[in-house]
Amino acid sequence: MNSISVRALLVRGMLAGLAAGVLALLVAYFLGESRVDAAIALEEAHSHSHGDGEELVSRTVQSTAGLATGVLVFGVAIGGIAALVFCYALGRIGRFGPRATAALVAGAALLAVYVVPFLKYPANPPAVGNPDTIGKRTALFFLMVALSVLLAVAAVILGKRLAPRLGNWNATVAASGAYIAVIALAYVFLPSYNEVGKDFPAALLWEFRLSTLAVQATLWAAFGLVFGYLTERLLVPGAAATTGSGAASRAATTG
Repeated sequence: MNSISVRALLVRGMLAGLAAGVLALLVAYFLGESRVDAAIALEEAHSHSHGDGEELVSRTVQSTAGLATGVLVFGVAIGGIAALVFCYALGRIGRFGPRATAALVAGAALLAVYVVPFLKYPANPPAVGNPDTIGKRTALFFLMVALSVLLAVAAVILGKRLAPRLGNWNATVAASGAYIAVIALAYVFLPSYNEVGKDFPAALLWEFRLSTLAVQATLWAAFGLVFGYLTERLLVPGAAATTGSGAASRAATTG
C-alpha cells in the first residue's frame, strides 16, 4: 500500500472517528449525564462540607462543552490510530474486503481497548471510590488496556503462525484460547478495588456502567460502519461506479 493510500485512509479514519464521536456524544449526553448528575446529588447529600470549595469548571460546562471536546477529540484520535491498524490488517488477516476488515478492526478494538479492561476495572460514578486510591486505580486500568492490546496483537501473530499447521479455524481457536488464558491470569494477579459503599444504589451504579459501555459500543460500531464505507469507495474502484449506476437505474425505472 503506497503512501498516498495510507494518507487517504488516515484522513478517512479521522473523519469516521469524528462522525462516530458525534453519535457517541449523543449517547453520553442523553444516557450517561443523568446518571452522573444523580451520583453527584447523592455525593452532595452525604457530604458535610457544602460550600467549602468553588468549582473551577461548572457542572453545566462539564456536561456540554467539556463532554463534547473530550468525546470528539477521542473519536478523531482513535479513528486515526484504527486507520493505521487497518492499513496493516487489510489482506493479512484473511480474504476480507475493506468493509469486513474495518468491522473486524473496530470489533477487536472495542474488545481489547475497553471491554476486557472494563470487566476488571469497571467505571465508577462520582461518590464511588476512595480519592486516595484514584491514582493507583487509573494506572492499573491503563496497564490493563496496554496488556490487553499487546496480548491481542500477540494472539494475531500466534494465529498466523499456527494456521499453516492447524488450519485457519483451529489456529484462531488456539490463539483466542491463549489470549483468554493470559487475560484470566492478569485478572487474578492484578489487584482489585471494591470501594462501592453499601449505601450507594446498586441500580444507579449498574445504569452508569452500562451507559459507559453503550458510549464505547456506539463509538466503535459507528466507526466500523462509516470507515468501512469510506474505505470501500476509496479502495474498490467498482464500488462507487456500482452505487452510481444503481442509483441511475432506479431513477430510470421510476421515471
